[in-house]
Amino acid sequence: MPHLITGGARSGKSRHAEDLARRHGGPVCYLATAEVRDAEFARRVALHRAQRPAHWRVADAGRGLAAIIAAHDAPGGLLLIDCLGMWLMRFFGEAGFDAAEYESERDALLAALDGASGEVLLVSNEVGWGVVAGDAETRRFVDELGRLNQLAASHCGRVTLVACGLPLVLKEAAA
Repeated sequence: MPHLITGGARSGKSRHAEDLARRHGGPVCYLATAEVRDAEFARRVALHRAQRPAHWRVADAGRGLAAIIAAHDAPGGLLLIDCLGMWLMRFFGEAGFDAAEYESERDALLAALDGASGEVLLVSNEVGWGVVAGDAETRRFVDELGRLNQLAASHCGRVTLVACGLPLVLKEAAA
């Protein structure tokens, strides 16, 4: 069953997911969800790449995350998806939030999680613990990511919250 790993910014959630992936005995495929939009973020992505083992396969998820999961899922393999917040951001643009395409892709993602034959680690941000955002688009993003995290958690056998680099298991399905 999939494993959702969530936490705030710089909480250690990605590092925890990568540590779990390093201990996995089979092949690992890192599904990158971020769209690089500026030089500072490009440097962050380059640092993340340099820290990952060279033998891990990497695939850019784009908006079609479910299709990428299906293409790279394999028995005995592990997919590390980092992260749902960055994936959700791909549906926000100058024209606003593309709700129809997002809802279709979200439903496909949940079905792909349910049907995965290998292990899936899903990283996401916990964004609802701060102040209410001052603009409508940011509030919409926070609302959508909160709902997405809840849906993803309902499709995962394990859910871990990471705070201060410390993982706390919130949900563990019976074996």
